[in-house]
Amino acid sequence: QGQLMESGGGSVQAGGSVRLSCARSGGSYNFDCLGWFRQAPGKEREGVAVLDDGNNPIYADSVKGRFTVSADNNRRNLYLQMDNLKPEDSAVYTCALDPWCHVRSVDRIYESKFVGQGTQVTVSS
Repeated sequence: QGQLMESGGGSVQAGGSVRLSCARSGGSYNFDCLGWFRQAPGKEREGVAVLDDGNNPIYADSVKGRFTVSADNNRRNLYLQMDNLKPEDSAVYTCALDPWCHVRSVDRIYESKFVGQGTQVTVSS
C-alpha cells in the first residue's frame, strides 16, 4: 500500500519558481520509482520526471534544464523544484509511486500503481 499527498502548488508569474512536495506513507518496497506527471485542462496527462530506484533522475524534454526532481534519504518525501516557469507549465501536478519500477518510463509514470490527488500550479504571463 502507498499513499501520497502533494503540497506546494500555487500561482506564480512566468520566470518564477515553485517547489512541490509529496509525502509518502504506507508500506515500503524492495525498490521503487517515484515521479511526477501533470495534466492541463483539455490536454492529456504528461509525464514530467522520474527518480528511479538508483535515485537517477529522468526528465521529459519539455522540462529539462528547468525542473529538478529529488527525494530525501529514505525516499519518504519527493520534491519537484520548478524554475523558469512558463505559462504552458500550468497544470495539476501529481506525484506517483511505481512499486518495483514496473512502469519506470517518464512518459507513462501516470500509470503507476499509486498516485496522489494532485496540486494546481498556475503560471501567468
